[in-house]
Formats: sequence, C-alpha cells, structure tokens
Amino acid sequence: MAAGGGQQAASRVPRLSIRDKRCSGLMHLIEVKELSKIYPTGEQAVKDVTFNIESHEFISIIGPSGGGKSTLLRCINRLVEPTSGSVIFEGINITTLNRKNLRIVRKRIGMIFQEFNLIERASVLTNVLCGKLGSTSLLRSLLMKFHREDIERSMEICERVGLKDHVHKRTNELSGGQRQRVGIARALLQNPDFLLVDEPTSSLDMRIQHDIMDLIYQLCKEKEVPALVSIHDVELAKEYSNRILGLQDGALLFEGTVDQLDKKTLDMIYKYE
Repeated sequence: MAAGGGQQAASRVPRLSIRDKRCSGLMHLIEVKELSKIYPTGEQAVKDVTFNIESHEFISIIGPSGGGKSTLLRCINRLVEPTSGSVIFEGINITTLNRKNLRIVRKRIGMIFQEFNLIERASVLTNVLCGKLGSTSLLRSLLMKFHREDIERSMEICERVGLKDHVHKRTNELSGGQRQRVGIARALLQNPDFLLVDEPTSSLDMRIQHDIMDLIYQLCKEKEVPALVSIHDVELAKEYSNRILGLQDGALLFEGTVDQLDKKTLDMIYKYE
C-alpha cells in the first residue's frame, strides 16, 4: 500500500492520556474501515470489516475457529499486512505508515499473544523486559541491556501480575497460566494506550481462564486502557465485555451489547461448528 500523509503524523501527534482523549473531542480512539485481508492462496481471511473503538471500552471478538479473529487483530497493528481498508488510530492512518513511523505507533499498542510468544530459555524478567525492545536502542536490544528504571518497573509489574516469586525462573519452567501472565506483564511494560489480546485463555483450564480474564480486565480498568480481545468462549466474552463483535468466515455478522447477543445471533455466527 502506498505511503501517505500518515507517515509524518505518527511523530507529530502528541501522546494523549485517556483523560485528555475524553476532553479533546476525539470521537473514536480507533476506526477500522472496510478492512480486508486476502492471502496469496486466494483465501480471504477478513472481509470488509468496519467498526470503531472508544477510549473506555473492553470489546470481545467471538466466532468459530478459523473465522478470522486473530488475523483481524494482527491487521490492526500490521503484524499481518491488510490487503485493503484502513485503521485510524487517533487520527493516524496505520495502514499507510512507513516502517519507521509504524514502529513509533506500535509502542503505544500492546499485544498479548495466544501462544505466549516467549523466549523459552530466558528468565521471566528478561521476557518482560522485551516489552521495551521497541523503545530501546538497537545496541542495547542486541545485548539485552536495559535501563535500571525499566528493570525496577518490570519487577513491580511482575509482582502485580502474581509473578514476584518467579522472576528469575526460565519461562519453560512455568505453568500455562503463569506463562500467560508473563505475556501480560510484557505488554504492560510498554505502557500502551490500547491493548490487543489474542485468545488469552485458549490453552488453559476453566479456573485459570477466569483468573487470566479477571487479571486482564482489572489491569485495563486500573490503567484506563481500552482492549480488543479475541476469544472463543462466548460466556467469558459476555462476562467481561461491554460490547461484542461476531466474526464468521472473515465477515462481521454482529456488533452490539451483551444483551443484544441472543441465541439466534449466536447460531448464525457459529453455524459451521
């Protein structure tokens, strides 16, 4: 996609707090407009999806496996390049940014991954500190040398997410729930303005699923960070979300509140399962 005016906007636009955003008259934090992704195989994973995200929302995307939820999340921060459409983040068109300015914007968008995406043989603390790689010099990144204040803050975050006694353990020694907490801590270290969360409970048992969703929800509430969460479990989505998006075969079939998500709508979204 051709680069446009958004390339300069990324470095010009000041970083606003959530409170500033509410007072500034900004209508939407994020606007997703007719977003599509077609892979070279011809498979269309996302089909002309349009929706907005406000600065106070905790939104879940539900839908069957393979329905395009994870691809949609990755298109928003361009871990997957969308084929067409746009993503506007505080007036910045992410889909037109060059790599330098995309890196600037990505510092403000945290992501928690489905498969944890950790360095298996590194310590919990090192994995959490990787959340600062986007704002650390290349030399420091290569040498894994971090500033003292980042290390201190990482320790504080580890304590907050229940990892105080595990910071020096290798991540491959942890349980699934603990590993997901590492991913949460890493995302929080970025001090993001917006959080993308991809199937955070998919490999966890039921009790741990609630623990992880409670943690993500409470942290977003405390830090006033809006979140877009891809999740397969409808009951978990209904429990935590103020709004739900229903994706099926790459198309947005539903957008509304929990109360509006009736059985007929669920049958339509999950008709292939």
